Amino acid sequence: MELLDRFNIKTNNMKIYDTAFSHSSYCNEHNLTEDYQRLEFLGDKVLDLIMSDYLYNTTNYEEGKMTKIRSMYVCENALYEYSLLLDFPRYVKVGKGEESSGGRYRKATLADMFESFLGAVYLDQGYKKAKEIVYEVVIPFIKEKEEIFFTDYKSNLQEMVQTTKKSVTYELVKEEGPAHDRTFTVNVIVEGIVLGTGTAKSKKQAEQIAAKSALKKCAKL
Repeated sequence: MELLDRFNIKTNNMKIYDTAFSHSSYCNEHNLTEDYQRLEFLGDKVLDLIMSDYLYNTTNYEEGKMTKIRSMYVCENALYEYSLLLDFPRYVKVGKGEESSGGRYRKATLADMFESFLGAVYLDQGYKKAKEIVYEVVIPFIKEKEEIFFTDYKSNLQEMVQTTKKSVTYELVKEEGPAHDRTFTVNVIVEGIVLGTGTAKSKKQAEQIAAKSALKKCAKL
């Protein structure tokens, strides 16, 4: 499994990782006794501990602010983003019916499986390795304050303009920098009018920033 190689995990217990990525629909079809959910329960607590430890030891924030920050980076949208970054859909095991309905890419499932994977790592490799993974995958988002990833401004904008049956399009207007360090600028256009512009290191993030800008503009109208 390339995922294990990425984090330099040497294991004699591949079964636990298979379980971490096994949806109930897959287990039902293959007469397996355990899906990912027990590992998810454990991984949820492991992630909370690692995040709490990080915030306590690296900030002087009061309890309420630490709780708010932690919840932002362990919410479903955040966990889903981490799973996509790690290419989890290629590892997910779902039943035929779930596969045909797009279950391999379902946000809630992928979010849960980030935690089930952490639970498996914790049992197999210990707390230290689980912490290494969180510090590599999650903590950079906190350091860069990239909350943008976890609020779907594009969907919010789409829902808002749908009430007036208007169209929303995104246009890449500028791409700068060397191949390994590109910067993208995107306009969001509603009915031919540029309502927002976003610049970021990925087109996806630039689109989200543009949509956020458009929502703020619409709120003032």
